[in-house]
Amino acid sequence: MKPLFDRRSDWTSFEQVAPNVIAALGMLGKAVDDSGLEKQLTELLKLRVSQLNGCAFCLQFHLNLARKLGLEQAKIDLVATWREAGVFSVRERAALGWAEALTLMAQQHITDVLYDEMQAAFTESEIAFLTTAVGAINAWNRIAGALQFSPPIPKV
Repeated sequence: MKPLFDRRSDWTSFEQVAPNVIAALGMLGKAVDDSGLEKQLTELLKLRVSQLNGCAFCLQFHLNLARKLGLEQAKIDLVATWREAGVFSVRERAALGWAEALTLMAQQHITDVLYDEMQAAFTESEIAFLTTAVGAINAWNRIAGALQFSPPIPKV
């Protein structure tokens, strides 16, 4: 039986075979975008989660987007070491801790202390949409990472 994809896959092939998946995940992204959360904050989370999951496609995609949105270069450069970097706001630190905990929740329990930090920095609605953003990027990472989509390298 011939494999469905030549590599494992690429974005274009996946888009052709699973348009409803792309539409469904796109709707999650739109819900987060429409929630009022700062777009730079959600992109920062997507960068960190994509790093944790080792998804080259999503990492490059969100690096490109973060730059277009004007996210500070220091934050882009230091997001992998956000705890030590000293350049992130209280909200960003709480959100990054939450994103890491949700991404790694099979390995460790999400503590009440962490949730309390989220409640101190975000409204209930914002927590719901940040949680959704993390869930959505984790889903994308598992698709693009497993199928090894080639990263979208920006044209210089």
